[in-house]
Amino acid sequence: MQKYKDKIIIQVKDTIKAIQEVAKYKREGYNIPVVGITGSVGKTSTKDLIASVLSKKYKTLKTMANYNNHIGVPLTVLGLKDHTSAVIEIGMNHKGEIRAWAPMAKPSMAVITNIGTAHIGILGSRENILEAKLEMLEGMDRNALVIINNDNDLLHDWYIKNKNEKNIMTYGIENKSDVMAKNIKFLEKGSEFEVQIGEKTYNAKINVGGTHFVINALCAICVGIKNEIPIDKILEGIADFELTKNRMEIIENKDGVKIISDCYNASYDSMKAALEYLHRVPGEKKIAILGNMGDLGEFEQEIHEKVGEEVYKNKVDILITVRRKCKILCKKGNRTGNE
Repeated sequence: MQKYKDKIIIQVKDTIKAIQEVAKYKREGYNIPVVGITGSVGKTSTKDLIASVLSKKYKTLKTMANYNNHIGVPLTVLGLKDHTSAVIEIGMNHKGEIRAWAPMAKPSMAVITNIGTAHIGILGSRENILEAKLEMLEGMDRNALVIINNDNDLLHDWYIKNKNEKNIMTYGIENKSDVMAKNIKFLEKGSEFEVQIGEKTYNAKINVGGTHFVINALCAICVGIKNEIPIDKILEGIADFELTKNRMEIIENKDGVKIISDCYNASYDSMKAALEYLHRVPGEKKIAILGNMGDLGEFEQEIHEKVGEEVYKNKVDILITVRRKCKILCKKGNRTGNE
């Protein structure tokens, strides 16, 4: 103990509970915009996009990597120093977790990226997943802003039912929304698109490919608008966005072979998006290497088969699978005879 002689040491019964309570206390001392982000997929890339936009006006703290659980959330909050905004990712595996963790972040604005099938084996249905994600709202002010992906079927239905009672801002491509993308052009490295906000239209560019990144960019634009950041600065933040490793990362070798690394997380929604992007990328031969998806329970066969259908639909030339569960996927994806 000699090396701690000038330190104060507090002994606690539960270190995790203690760090959470300290985080709650620290958060109370900051009257700043705090964006809480949850959703089945896309949380981390959306978080990075929002932080890139907010940084055009604020000194912004954001969740490191995907530290979004009972330890990661308080550690992020404890990182607050002279920041003037924060973007905090909040994940979950079970009901009640967001309810417990969100008060540490105390968001002034909530983002729900989508409701998919991640952890459906634990939660039982997509409707239960929606219910768990909506726990974010319980610790927020009644009139706090909720920003949702209006193209997601369950979020769209929730919006229709709640639009007269809650402060909701929407973004999307298909369903009429407050912020929309039109005339999307998919480039080899990124996308160009028009952003429609009310009656006005702006040109935007993002340096990562895939429709899902256009959707994520629309979410960041919503956050920028509500934080009164000029539109030119918002679009600059979208263009400056840097992607986290292993999320639609493109690596090209000396022979011109492109490798798309999107292997951080495996779910139906993320695999579908990656396969659609692979289909659009120029190249003579398309090879997909896919692994298991976990936490699917009784839905395991159905969802692996759905990914197999996406392999077939997106005309993958060679399908390589890893681990036992992917045999299900192969049966649906191998209609062209390549495995």
